[in-house]
Amino acid sequence: MHARGHDRTPGRVTEAPQPAPPMSEARRAVAAARRIVVKVGSSSLTTAAGGLDQARLDALVDVIAERCARDTQLVLVSSGAIAAGLAPLGLGRRPRDLATQQAAASVGQLALAHAYAASFARHARTVGQVLLTADDVVRRAHYRNAQRTFSRLLALGTVPVVNENDTVATEEIRFGDNDRLAALVAHLVGAEALILLSDVDALYDGDPRRGDATRITEVNGESDVDGVRAGVAGASGLGTGGMASKLAAARLAASAGIPVLLAAASDAARALGPADVGTAFAVAGPRLSARRFWLGHAADVTGRLHLDDGAVAAVIGRRRSLLAAGITTVEGAFDAGDVVDLVDARGHVVARGVVAFDATELPALIGRSSHELAPEQRREVVHADDLVPLRRWHASR
Repeated sequence: MHARGHDRTPGRVTEAPQPAPPMSEARRAVAAARRIVVKVGSSSLTTAAGGLDQARLDALVDVIAERCARDTQLVLVSSGAIAAGLAPLGLGRRPRDLATQQAAASVGQLALAHAYAASFARHARTVGQVLLTADDVVRRAHYRNAQRTFSRLLALGTVPVVNENDTVATEEIRFGDNDRLAALVAHLVGAEALILLSDVDALYDGDPRRGDATRITEVNGESDVDGVRAGVAGASGLGTGGMASKLAAARLAASAGIPVLLAAASDAARALGPADVGTAFAVAGPRLSARRFWLGHAADVTGRLHLDDGAVAAVIGRRRSLLAAGITTVEGAFDAGDVVDLVDARGHVVARGVVAFDATELPALIGRSSHELAPEQRREVVHADDLVPLRRWHASR
């Protein structure tokens, strides 16, 4: 069961003292982790006017440097580039159009990188900037190259500072928010924990500013977040994530075997220390191999195969390969070797895999047993080795 607090104080939830949560297995794992990904949002680094708040950035860097000094490798996923570019460009608020967002990111990314480099230099730490687009994760070759880059940076004692490459990313190749990016990076680098820092001190079952929300300190499974109504925008207007994206990122990482801690940036010292603040998410499955994680969570999906109940039982229940006989409908334009979703009769995506046929070949094969097919067609549509069942996580909105 999850643990819930009952503080209903309105206003900034970080100002209300909370009793220390129990030291769960997830918290102990975060506290002991030797490779961590930390994500911090725009609202925790910038002023309401959009400029970088150097004091807050320095305070975060001090905490990270102290953890690194305790033989921990750390990757920092930092928002703030667009927000940091607003004031230099004379923009009063975050722009809505992509072109102006990219212009702000171009200016702000320099300011953000310089601020981190100068701040970490106070601790004799070198930082490396890593800018990613979704293409760098969904394309298998790019994914492996990113793994090698992170591995070498960490081996050299560098703190990689990661952000989405907002300057060039188009709507079609955006991660959408840095929370999801952090979860993907956590698996990509083999992290033992993911820490999400924001302007909210924990997960609540509603908007904590309204005064009637209940604080959740431990999440051990889907049922613990069934009643959560997660918002989609930050209070400051500077970020894009909101609690919904943090919850989705925590679920993504936990389902891949990575414990997660969600906490306030103002509690960073305790989050990166004893891990006795915020909300802890227990792992919800075994750690996936890099290939299976990429396939299940990062690959670009180009089509859908609808399955009958028997095929779903074979693929999910018995971990068998998908054969043409179990397919009812084909959607999308894909080639052999592309990644497709496998969908049950109720429209739920139950698995994802690498398809062995082109979309144009399958309509003539679906629903037919292997003995009815020509010899060259008697192969699995999706082989079991190239197939990943997916857990379905749904938050109430």
